[in-house]
Amino acid sequence: MNEPVSELGYEAARDQLAEVVKMLEQGGLDLDHSLALWERGEALAKRCEEHLAGARARVEKALEQTED
Repeated sequence: MNEPVSELGYEAARDQLAEVVKMLEQGGLDLDHSLALWERGEALAKRCEEHLAGARARVEKALEQTED
């Protein structure tokens, strides 16, 4: 989980986000570690949204081209 979030593909970001959520739900972490995980989770969620938005735009563009 040391890779920069900006370099992760969708699947890797999604899998890491699931792991972060699992770790946070288990609890037992100190506050600093919990906050660091939370921040990484937020960045991972944003990265996933970016990938999905890009995929959505490509699908919409392809649909527009087939309609023309």
